[in-house]
Amino acid sequence: MDSDQASTPVAATDLGGGVWTIPVPIPDNPLGWTNVYALESPAGPVLVDAGWDDPASLAALTSGLESMGSSLSAVHGVIATHNHPDHHGLTYAVVEASGAWVAMHEADAAHVHLINTAPRSRWLEHHLGALRAAGAPQEAVDALAEMRKPSMESAVIKPKFRLHTPDRFLVHGELADVAGRDVRIVWTPGHTPGHVCLHLEEGIGSGPGRAGRLLSGDHLLPSITPHIGLYDDTEEADPLGDFLASLARVAALPVTGVLPAHKHNFTDAAGRVDEIVAFHEQRLGTLLARLSTPLTLWEIAVGMDWNRPWEQLGLQNRQIALSEAAAHLRHLVKRGQAGAVNTDDPIRYGAI
Repeated sequence: MDSDQASTPVAATDLGGGVWTIPVPIPDNPLGWTNVYALESPAGPVLVDAGWDDPASLAALTSGLESMGSSLSAVHGVIATHNHPDHHGLTYAVVEASGAWVAMHEADAAHVHLINTAPRSRWLEHHLGALRAAGAPQEAVDALAEMRKPSMESAVIKPKFRLHTPDRFLVHGELADVAGRDVRIVWTPGHTPGHVCLHLEEGIGSGPGRAGRLLSGDHLLPSITPHIGLYDDTEEADPLGDFLASLARVAALPVTGVLPAHKHNFTDAAGRVDEIVAFHEQRLGTLLARLSTPLTLWEIAVGMDWNRPWEQLGLQNRQIALSEAAAHLRHLVKRGQAGAVNTDDPIRYGAI
């Protein structure tokens, strides 16, 4: 993003009922921006997500808050739907300017701790080990090692990437701390282990079950599906199963409109859930048919449909694709439809 774009003021959009949205840009990313939501409260606005950590993003968030008659320093709290940097990266700047509290689900807070404390070498070893276990060709392993190797030619040493540690946890079924309104926390694991949606209970009465809009984060998006990767190495982990169960949980809510973190607002939450479930069931069915011939995880990923041909995916996108392929394979294993057919490396999987 050039300096002219960075200096262009961004205006918040009034969605009614004390809810505003601010498009916070994600530089050099096809998603374009994160929809940061500001909930009015007597103590000051509470943000749902903060956006990407970049000067242009901070400028957009600042001008957006000012356009609604508030300021960055007036922010009372930040609720992170999940720990990804396009949602939680700018939280440090918000807290520095305002002293706001920060809330996140405990499962994602644990991942933030790992991101902040684990040495870079540990992450590299993990990813290289995953590639070898998946049956990746040696050139793919070597390419990742080379990409991650610190440059000895650079005079600038980049600081270690850090995310803000939350000072309170979001608990499923409880209300978030937003004075003057009922914001129900809905745990929706899948995209991350601690992803949450927020149900604005705006109907008449009190207690859960009232109709209202859903702040859906990345869980429910209007035209794309979130990445579902195998984020846990334990045998019990089943992120895609968690995601499908979370979709059913959201579909059962009395939702009057969906306010997603990316793209545009929409109304038919249950209909969109049906579309996403059908998409994943189709992928699972296609994968199961391919497993009539035993395949390594790498072979599975190479043969799946992605938004671009495999040959056009860069190293990082191939890592993401491999993780998503692993999540789909794991779900077939959990369903009892697939399993390992050998015990040596690399492991191959076949239909049962």
